[in-house]
Amino acid sequence: MSGKARVGKTAAGLLALTLLAACASQPTVTAPPPQAQAPRQAAPQSPTPKTVEAAPETPPPAPTPALTVPADETVRVALLLPLTGKAASLGEAMQQAAQMALFDTADPHFQLLIRDTRSTPEGSVAAAQEALAAGATLLIGPVYGVDAKAVTPVVGTVPVLSFSNDATVADTHAPAGGTWVLGFQPQDQVARVVTYAASHGLTRLALLAPVGGNGDMVEQAMRDAASKAGADVTTAARYQPTQKDVSETIKRLSNFEQRHAQMAAARDAAASKDGKAAPAVDDLPFQAILIAEGGQRLKEVAPLLPFFNIDPGPVRFLGTGQWDEPGIGREPSLVGGWYASAAPDVRQGFEKRFNDVYGQRPPRLATLAYDATALAAVLAKAHKAYVRENLTDPNGFAGIDGVFRLLPTGQVERGLSVLEVTRTGVTVVDPAPTSFAAPATPAPNPGS
Repeated sequence: MSGKARVGKTAAGLLALTLLAACASQPTVTAPPPQAQAPRQAAPQSPTPKTVEAAPETPPPAPTPALTVPADETVRVALLLPLTGKAASLGEAMQQAAQMALFDTADPHFQLLIRDTRSTPEGSVAAAQEALAAGATLLIGPVYGVDAKAVTPVVGTVPVLSFSNDATVADTHAPAGGTWVLGFQPQDQVARVVTYAASHGLTRLALLAPVGGNGDMVEQAMRDAASKAGADVTTAARYQPTQKDVSETIKRLSNFEQRHAQMAAARDAAASKDGKAAPAVDDLPFQAILIAEGGQRLKEVAPLLPFFNIDPGPVRFLGTGQWDEPGIGREPSLVGGWYASAAPDVRQGFEKRFNDVYGQRPPRLATLAYDATALAAVLAKAHKAYVRENLTDPNGFAGIDGVFRLLPTGQVERGLSVLEVTRTGVTVVDPAPTSFAAPATPAPNPGS
């Protein structure tokens, strides 16, 4: 269904959704008859048969988990969210988004067991144990990596779709379950925007990023993507995350002192009438620079680049999904910059619906709760059990944040757009893919 169709809810539909929201205090929510189909499973491809043979000297393998569930069986899924404690407001909004997904996609055999993690690892473990005791066969959440790591050892073979963006949370060692990381991670975003930049001739790249795990991840992803795209990361400037003023780092990045002196000499030579040629000004060793920041920090760092002669005209500014926030175009130095993120049109429809029903703009993570709940509901409606073979369907799923699929590694692959910052918002310059199907190989031309 298109984003416009999802936005176009009738008054009766909105009333039903509002009534569903009133059930938030209940530990179990059963979906009403669905009014619309939202995220859906992608069109199937031909399955690849798999054969597993146990070595003669090893014990016989454990029975293969059932891939389907009876049509009349109630399917219970637990949603682990911080409904009290420091992250309660985020948890409440994510619960509301999950309830929207129930309304859009679930049937009456699907039940969502809502459990409060109390914003702590200990609370997350208790919530998971309560959910398992109540018959949950899939856990959605918790939100934070430390909570997800605490939950993983107690779930056995029950899969966990965590909202964390910590890659170290991913755990697929369980015989039939495992923990997946649904949170937005920079690797795919970096690869997407770097590849797009290289395809437009920007093959000499620079990086400006904080020291630490996230900056390391961005740098490695950038170097890997550049190598594959025929580009080169010519320089990387790193600074401490707590460093208030990064001027010196940017001055070194731009070779500011030497180039500033060369520019001054060139101006003096142009003003004189002695006929001497103006000295050359060194070019920057890069055509584009990736700024691995977001929020207020990005608005503080970005203006320093043109101040130290890294101008957004000759140099293309690049970013990650951290740039994906309202009003980014109000910073002039970022206008014209490219970053990779989910296509905005469907999400904007979701945000409008959320605001119409709940009277507030949803936090960015709300779409994760919607898509994860919708994925669970879609599989349940198809009577598919929550086992690895079904969860990691290579065709993936279509959600609010575009197409995505769970990988056997515990990571999530997403189809991303490339967006350009404008003064009034963003515009899509390269659309996201609509499926994970490989491009068809053209048939040979008989006349060639």
